[in-house]
Formats: sequence, C-alpha cells, structure tokens
Amino acid sequence: MYFSDRIDAGRQLAPLLDHLKSQDVVVLGLPRGGVPVAAEVADALDAPLDICLVRKLGVPQQPELAMGALGEGGVRVLNERVLRETGVGERGLAAVEERERVELEQRTLRYRGSRPPVPLDGRTVVVVDDGLATGATALAACRVVRAKGAARIVLAVPVAPHGWTARLGGEADETVSVHAPDFFYAIGQFYQDFSQTADAEVIACLDRSRAARGPVVRDTDVRIPVTGTTLAGRLAVPDGATGIVLFAHGSGSSRHSPRNRAVAEALNGAGLGTLLFDLLTETEATDRAHVFDTPLLAGRLVSTTEWLTGRPEGAGLPLGYFGASTGAAAALWAAADPGSGVVAVVSRGGRPDLAGERLARVRAPTLLVVGGRDALVLDLNRRAQALLRCENRLTVVPGATHLFEEPGALEEVSELATEWFAEHFRRQ
Repeated sequence: MYFSDRIDAGRQLAPLLDHLKSQDVVVLGLPRGGVPVAAEVADALDAPLDICLVRKLGVPQQPELAMGALGEGGVRVLNERVLRETGVGERGLAAVEERERVELEQRTLRYRGSRPPVPLDGRTVVVVDDGLATGATALAACRVVRAKGAARIVLAVPVAPHGWTARLGGEADETVSVHAPDFFYAIGQFYQDFSQTADAEVIACLDRSRAARGPVVRDTDVRIPVTGTTLAGRLAVPDGATGIVLFAHGSGSSRHSPRNRAVAEALNGAGLGTLLFDLLTETEATDRAHVFDTPLLAGRLVSTTEWLTGRPEGAGLPLGYFGASTGAAAALWAAADPGSGVVAVVSRGGRPDLAGERLARVRAPTLLVVGGRDALVLDLNRRAQALLRCENRLTVVPGATHLFEEPGALEEVSELATEWFAEHFRRQ
C-alpha cells in the first residue's frame, strides 16, 4: 500500500505539481473520491478548488466504453469513432444522454447548490482523481474541461497503471502520478483506507476551501463604448460571483473614488462583482453642466449596463446599481427605464430627488443610506422615499456626515450595501 487514505495521497501528489504555483490555476476534483485528494493539492498550490462534474455516455451494450460525455453548463462531447464502430444511432444516444443528464443535474444541485462553477476559460486546470484504472472517466473529464475553455489541462492522480498516459490519447497537456506500478488490479489495493467518500465530505471540502481563500477576484481594465465616446472602467468579478454592481459616481468623482473603491472591495470580498467606471471623459468632466446632467449620466449608465450583459462576465448574472451623491439620481433614473433589468439599487449620501418624477417608475428594490449629520440630504431622501413605489428602505448611519469620513461609517455603508445586494441577487 502506498497511501494511508485519500488525504495522505493528496499530500504526496501535491509536491509533484509545485511547478504550477506561478500559473493561474484551478484544481478540479472528480466526485466523490477525487475531491479530498484535490483539496490537498489546492491547498498546496494556493489555488481555488472546485469539482468536475462529468457523466460518461457509455455505449448501451458496453457501458464502460465511452461514446461521449456530458458536463455542467450544457457541455457535450462525442467520440465519433466509437459511435461509428458501435453503430449507436441517434435514438440510442439520446436515451443514454437523457438518463445521464438527470443524474448530472441531481449531483450538481447536491454538491454546488446555487453557486456557479469557477470559470476555467484561459486557465491552467488540474484535474484530480484518487486514482486511474480504465481512464474512461478521466478522459471524459479532460474533454469537458477543454470544451469549457481551459488553456492547459494537467491530469494528476496518486496512482495509475504502468503506461497509463497512452490511454488518454493526448487529451491532457501534462500527466502526473505518484506511482505507476506494473501490477495493477484496482485503485483500492494501494490504499489502507479506501472507504467510500460521502457526499457530506465532498461538500465540506469545497466549503473549507472557499472559506480559507475567500473569492478569487479577476480585475480587468475595460473600455466601454457609448454614443459619441468611450469610457474607462475597472471590472472586478470574483470566481463564482452571484451578481455585479455598477457604480454611478457623484459630481466631480471618478472610478478612482477612494470611498467607492472601498465599498467595491467589500462587495468583492462577499463574492459580488463590481464595475467602477467614469460616466464622463476627462474633457467632459470639466464642464459643470455635464456633471449635473442626470439624463446624460443615466443614459451612459444604461448603455454600460447593456454592454456588460453582452460580456461573458455579465452573462446571466443579476445586476445592481450603487449611486453616490448625484450619481444616485442617475442610478434611479436608469432603473426607471421600462426595459431596465436591474434588480437592486443602493444610494450612498445620494440626491434621489434629482430623479424627479421618474422615482415612481423605479421597480428595483432601493436602499437609501444617509449620514445622521447630513441634515439637508436626509430631508431630501425622506421626500424622495415618499415618491418611491418599489420595495425600499431609508437607513441612517448615526454620526456620519455627507462623505461618511467618520471612523466606521463607510464600513457600515459597505455592510448595508452588501446585505442589500446579496439578498436581492439571491431572489433571482
């Protein structure tokens, strides 16, 4: 026996993958037994851990012979050679697909819940199992991972038969094993404890990894085309993001606003994406008339929202608006658009009154946050709240002034905004 259990196997496997530490790596465990092994590898590489949910499509009369595979997100790969040689027709293939798709969906719900998978596009993906026997499942996993956009695939197992890499037909870019013995009967013969891995253990491994690392945030400088010009922005999306918040800055501010950046970092830490961008170009911002042109700013926000929904990062995710000062008016004006799909709005020290009669048309749940010592703006928010017909709340931060510069004030704003967006994103 080479390994006391799967955790020991993962600890022996991890050093063989040290050369990947400098790369953008995701570690995927094959449920169930591969996940405890993968968890040790992910810890050693300081990489995110996820699962590779794949269902092999076995030939009806030879289930161990794979004619294809199904993966999450509708990924489907077929082995045309096997289909030709076995003579499996469309009806036979469809019957196997239907059965395996049901099982895949059940396992996805069981292990992942509502959390989306970690993105693989353009990344190095380490696929880990507790061992390799026939190689059919590993081969299917590699094909599914490739179809999901992985730039490089490393298949890593604690033990596999001598000459095992030939079974993969080049589907993995790199293969790693701790042992490859000549005599190989079954994976379990190399483990002292090879008891079945429970679903609860798989889920616990994933939860521990997420809690230890926090979300991995991908920052990207972006250029946003709008009518007549291009706006600069910074898009930050954590792996597994549950929604994205677009920031509408106040008068004289930009994507570099330290207060909005602080709120954005808090949202990212909670697994929410953010887009900080300039509603005006540097030249436009010198004209004070533009700074207070709510219809212009709102139009830019609507255009940016449409642009974001067309990008891979924003596809299918719920969106929200965070508006500060006069930017809050632009956010609410945009949210009142009949075609708006925004699902939540937060205003920090905002001027919602500048949205005027459009307030009554806002359908997105709206949180108004005002400092307790910002008397004028607090009064304007109370009047604006009376015009809202959507779900709404006015929260006063005691002792805070307009810019929330007092100790702990901005942190309270961040917490309020995070709870508001997270709650309403979950409803989608």
